[in-house]
Amino acid sequence: MSRVRIALIGWLPAYAVLYVLFLYGPVLLLPLFSLNDAATPTLPLAGWTFKWYAQLAGNREMINAAWNSLQVGAAAALLSTILGICGARAITRYQFVGKRPMSALIMAPLVLPEIIVAISLLLVMLALGLSLSLVTVTLGHVLICLPYSMVVLISGFEGFDRSLEEASTDLGETAPGTFRRVTLPLVAPAISASLLVSFTISFDEFIVAFFLSGSDPTLPIYIWGQLRFASRLPSVLALGTIMLIGSFVLITIAELLRRRAVRRTRIEGIPHG
Repeated sequence: MSRVRIALIGWLPAYAVLYVLFLYGPVLLLPLFSLNDAATPTLPLAGWTFKWYAQLAGNREMINAAWNSLQVGAAAALLSTILGICGARAITRYQFVGKRPMSALIMAPLVLPEIIVAISLLLVMLALGLSLSLVTVTLGHVLICLPYSMVVLISGFEGFDRSLEEASTDLGETAPGTFRRVTLPLVAPAISASLLVSFTISFDEFIVAFFLSGSDPTLPIYIWGQLRFASRLPSVLALGTIMLIGSFVLITIAELLRRRAVRRTRIEGIPHG
């Protein structure tokens, strides 16, 4: 191995650290500025205070927007995962005409400009005579979240031993019973990951919600409205910090559940006796 290659490899850890700091450094400043006693996020801090968090507790408009986002996120995650399970199983288990074009169409929202997707959805909703509400936002978020759900679930369906399904069938179990008793427990980590990813994408999504929401705004739309007023910026920073911590806790719980499911699958796969 040449000296130049060895030197480059030696710099990789430093490059990785700088890359992570560049990506997440501004995010890590969010909790710091949310505790600033001044209304402007500047250094050095004017002092330490929790008053911006206290103001959120009495903000009914923010609480209603957060509740709307929770409802939309939960519904979009559930619908996306159910549709993703059906689609991932069809793609990984069966051969049919138009399989590749259909898979490409499902993944299209990943590469299409989101504003074009949002405008198209708005035109479709209005053509169908639907009034803009949280329901239309949920439908739009399902379209956005489904490709991510499919990617996660396809890897899950391809990642376990199919002979277990065959053994269940040979022992007299029906196809629905095999799917419920064998397949679903084995792909449970992928299902949990799909729910988590879909909920996170829906909860943070702004453009589709901006076009499809009616009089009930989601949390990103509420935050966008607050940014027009400089005096409300500290409360937005406090709200962003809460969302950041909540996302971290949610991801940690999901990872613990995934590891537990993997350990259980390995233990059940070890022959006894």
